[in-house]
Amino acid sequence: MIQAKGKEISFVQFILLIHGVQMGVGVLTLPRDLAEKAGTDGWISLIIGWFISVTSSLIIIQIMKRHPNGTILDLLTFYFGKWIGKIGGFIFVLYFSILAFVTFTREAVFIQAWILPRTKLYMLILLLAIPTYLLARNNVQILGRYSVVVFFMTLWTIILYLIPLKDARWLYLLPILKEGWYPVISAVKTTIFTFVGFEIAFFLYPFLQNKKSASIGVIIANTISMFAFLIITIVSFAFFSPDEITQYNEPTITILKVIEFSFIERLEVVLFAFYLFVMSSTVVPLIFMSVVSTSWLLGKEDHTKPLCWFLVFMVIYVFCFPPSLNIDVEWQKGVQYLGLIFAYAIPIGLWAFVLIHGLFKRRATS
Repeated sequence: MIQAKGKEISFVQFILLIHGVQMGVGVLTLPRDLAEKAGTDGWISLIIGWFISVTSSLIIIQIMKRHPNGTILDLLTFYFGKWIGKIGGFIFVLYFSILAFVTFTREAVFIQAWILPRTKLYMLILLLAIPTYLLARNNVQILGRYSVVVFFMTLWTIILYLIPLKDARWLYLLPILKEGWYPVISAVKTTIFTFVGFEIAFFLYPFLQNKKSASIGVIIANTISMFAFLIITIVSFAFFSPDEITQYNEPTITILKVIEFSFIERLEVVLFAFYLFVMSSTVVPLIFMSVVSTSWLLGKEDHTKPLCWFLVFMVIYVFCFPPSLNIDVEWQKGVQYLGLIFAYAIPIGLWAFVLIHGLFKRRATS
């Protein structure tokens, strides 16, 4: 059983931890991905994806209410026994490890492409691993404080996306549903993966001080993410033409090139460097969940050694097999299916089992 005493997180930290994990590197390519599948109606897919993610988040909270003092790993052990719990824990270790690995390398690839093109990828991973270790070696309370600091430190950047609106052509967004509902529905898979990250509520719930506010917390977290995604997507759709936006790999960064100041050149590069803090609030919690789950499997409380081995493995792997941008895109597509399973399918399946189990238990006692 996990020891949450002395490591509790506040309501705000709970919200911003979930929001931080959702605001990863996927937002950099989100407008292009939506435009390729749904055109300028992709913003509708975002709202549908938000509704689905909120529903799945609420299901997770309902599941955790049945075992409030433990994580999903303890819950699996409680309902299915020790060995099934261990197998489930191993699966969650793999999931968070793969998700963290792909997100971490994707972050390094973007840094190499936009800021340090002549720097070897493994060197970037090594440099990023140092602050990651210093953060992830702590408990979840420290991660919560870090997420709060990053959120308020970078909140002003969203205002910069309103500046390109002076050159916007809102007719690009019209007519709404120009090709019907099918493209919009087909793009929902992309949007619900963008919201992936709320499943860390499986691990955050026992640390939440006021557990009665958990349901409101996940709704607020997903809603904050939705508004951020909507602002960036709609501004991009109104600024670029429907055909032009698909020609840029990262329109979220490219659009900032129109912002000019007399005292600085290439503002988008400076802001992207600043965005590294936001990406770290995605990567660090994922790595933390992976190594904490590993420690749980080993029956130990200290997760420092698994963290070291994880980071060392990443550096060695990238040194031996440096991924290109195309390879990273393929990895991202594979991770999408894992995200859909762990964030949406597993909560629904567990919820159904918990309800049926509770029903039979009540009948047996009556």
